[in-house]
Amino acid sequence: MEEAQTLTFALLFLVLTLIFFIRRNRIKRKPKLPPSPPFALPVIGHLRLLKPPLHRVFFSVSQSLGGAPIFSLRLGSRLVFVVSSHSIAEECFTKNDVVLANRPNTIASKYVSYDHTTVVTAPYGEHWRNLRRIGAVEIFSAHRLNRFLSIRQDEVRRLIVRLSRNSSHDFIKVEIKSMFSDLTFNNIIRMVAGKRYYGDGAEENSEAKHVRQVIADLMSVFGAGNAVDYLPVLRWVTGFEKRVKELAGRFDEFLQGLVDERRAAKENGNTMIDHLLSLQETQPEYYTDRTIKGTILSLILAGTDTSAVTLEWALSSLLNHPEELSKAREEIDSKVGFNRLVEESDISNLPCLQNIVSETLRLYPAGPLSVPHVASEDCKVGGYDMPQGTTLLVNLWAMHRDPQLWDDPETFKPERFEKEGVAHKLMTFGLGRRACPGSGLAQRLVSLTLASLIQCFEWERVGEEEVDMTEAGGVTMPKARPLVAMCRARTFVGKILNESA
Repeated sequence: MEEAQTLTFALLFLVLTLIFFIRRNRIKRKPKLPPSPPFALPVIGHLRLLKPPLHRVFFSVSQSLGGAPIFSLRLGSRLVFVVSSHSIAEECFTKNDVVLANRPNTIASKYVSYDHTTVVTAPYGEHWRNLRRIGAVEIFSAHRLNRFLSIRQDEVRRLIVRLSRNSSHDFIKVEIKSMFSDLTFNNIIRMVAGKRYYGDGAEENSEAKHVRQVIADLMSVFGAGNAVDYLPVLRWVTGFEKRVKELAGRFDEFLQGLVDERRAAKENGNTMIDHLLSLQETQPEYYTDRTIKGTILSLILAGTDTSAVTLEWALSSLLNHPEELSKAREEIDSKVGFNRLVEESDISNLPCLQNIVSETLRLYPAGPLSVPHVASEDCKVGGYDMPQGTTLLVNLWAMHRDPQLWDDPETFKPERFEKEGVAHKLMTFGLGRRACPGSGLAQRLVSLTLASLIQCFEWERVGEEEVDMTEAGGVTMPKARPLVAMCRARTFVGKILNESA
């Protein structure tokens, strides 16, 4: 009898132990999350922190948490990790590159980016890989970029002519921002559709004004700072979604017009649309008008304002550091001379110029926060648990000013890039499989334009005070006060322009 009771108790103990372990394994342990700022309110969480400029707000949060290289936020219904450490960012886009290759769905990417189907906004998968291949082979390859070299050269030359008209004898005051915006937009649209919108009297073109305004409005609805994306209930109490729909419709009309123009031309042109339309003839099921428009959309939104903003920051920095401007001019004078305009092929022989561009990208990254990523499954980041569905933001602005990574990080010192291995610390164009595919085009245009302005003009500040380097909020971090400078054409410029006309 006692043996039977003992056996019963033993079996009961085994069953209860088995149930305990099964239940314990089924109960998901609480994830170990990065530190988080206090006072997360019910429902809205930390939404109060979404104030421009967002990169500075996130930097302040990091400092308030003891300089935390990674912290977490509850933004409405979403968990967000913000990283400002180079080593953790590298871990994200090497060890966890595939897991973090997705994008979060936003209202802007739904309506503007054709239901999340562009190369920037599409989820990681077969469609995105096809778009990436199209970009790598058909648009951003060295062969394609070289075919559009004449456009870049012509647009830069037009800028030089425009600036030199009234500055051959004395300094003139110039508003720089609009000129750079015209240059970068014309460059992209000529590549895409073979037409110019700005310059040579085109400023009065009503379509040009309309397009410029739509693009500016579109840039304002992208990015990580829209509270509506984190708290869906706001869709019912704000007009944000309606506004985005309306903007998307207006820009789609513009893009469809570009496609229809090239289709009606019925000629073998050298534009990107011409090439994509030729592919449409052989693979109509994939190269639809929507795919073509989505590709153009990504080029325009990612390739115009970013380059213009970088050029404005670069020239502003040189005006505040005239010794660096002199060094760059001496380098160009000695290696290019005074009998021709600097060319794109010269850039590789101008290390001082390259260092200025790199230092500008460090201090003033065109996109201070990375394009958001989202975790497709649970993973580990910086020693913390990142649950599936977590949004990842990388604070490039803070990372590029990290005193543990950079010597004297707040100072404009292009010579820092003379040291071997320093350049790899830049992450301006992202890292991993979703890094910016247009970085090569951006660097070519920025380098050629800046070199040409240094070669052809003397530059001075408007007054003795330094150029205000305060940044405004936005996806691309523009200057709070647009640059106004004094310029005078150098004596040989007119001769070169006449001989090359």
